[in-house]
Amino acid sequence: MVVELSKEKSVVNQFLRELRDVEVQSDRMRFRRNLERVGGMMAYEISKTLKYEEKEVTTPLGSTRVPVMAEQPVIATILRAGIPMHQGMMNVFDGADSAFISAYRKHRKGEEGFDIEVEYLSSPSLDDRIVILCDPMLATGQSMVLVHRALQRHGRPKALHVASVIASTEGVEHIKKHLPPTTRIWVGAIDEEMTAQAYIVPGLGDAGDLAYGPKI
Repeated sequence: MVVELSKEKSVVNQFLRELRDVEVQSDRMRFRRNLERVGGMMAYEISKTLKYEEKEVTTPLGSTRVPVMAEQPVIATILRAGIPMHQGMMNVFDGADSAFISAYRKHRKGEEGFDIEVEYLSSPSLDDRIVILCDPMLATGQSMVLVHRALQRHGRPKALHVASVIASTEGVEHIKKHLPPTTRIWVGAIDEEMTAQAYIVPGLGDAGDLAYGPKI
């Protein structure tokens, strides 16, 4: 299942517009805040798919029964661009566990191609857990697939959600082909094109650089 939030009229479209806008992008704090907002909106949508159980709550005037989540997910985020989005998820799933993974493009000397390197991974046990795998940009989809394979060393989740702010059509298809068939994909918007260097068009640029400054 693929859910594209921009297909519905909501405030998410305002956040996406600002994330893409070259004028607004000069404000790094606002860029990070908008990634956080979209992350929170996605977490809210994902929360609708989870299991709930009724619990009694006592108020100053009586008591009532309220449906609450039966369990908290694990939010697994690809560093560094995913940190604001991770915080947005945590604002909603405030009892969630966290996993962090570094994945980056290692460009080949003298060639246009690149390989994906996964170096750092910190994760709780994922056995029988609900996992939300976050990365703001889903370009080729290779990073998501490699990170998922690395996470499997920590157990087999019972449910997997992939969350990205901007995705390419190619990336979505790659995820559908290489991740479990029950995976749910949540994106802000899907763009049709990518450059030869695998940057999404129109996309929004390099999310990590825009959030935290250029790297060498």
